[in-house]
Amino acid sequence: MIRRMPKRGFSNAAFKTVYATINVGDLEALDAGTTVDEAFLRERNLVRGKAHGVKILGDGELTKRLTVVVDRVSDTARQKIESAGGTVTLK
Repeated sequence: MIRRMPKRGFSNAAFKTVYATINVGDLEALDAGTTVDEAFLRERNLVRGKAHGVKILGDGELTKRLTVVVDRVSDTARQKIESAGGTVTLK
């Protein structure tokens, strides 16, 4: 009976917000004093594909001072960026 009945209803999957993720360790390769935003990351091919924004995750270490302007940031990533002397700004 289930195979004969069509599936109906609403799925919210089409409206889901998808963020491109990048780790703090990947930002270590950048020069100190760089302003990191989505356009900059796409230029460097660190973020590719369709995404509604960028989220920074806390895997890895950071020793350089960076200015980060992104949509989301994890708590550990914020701590690592700010302890290295950088700043985090959310869009």
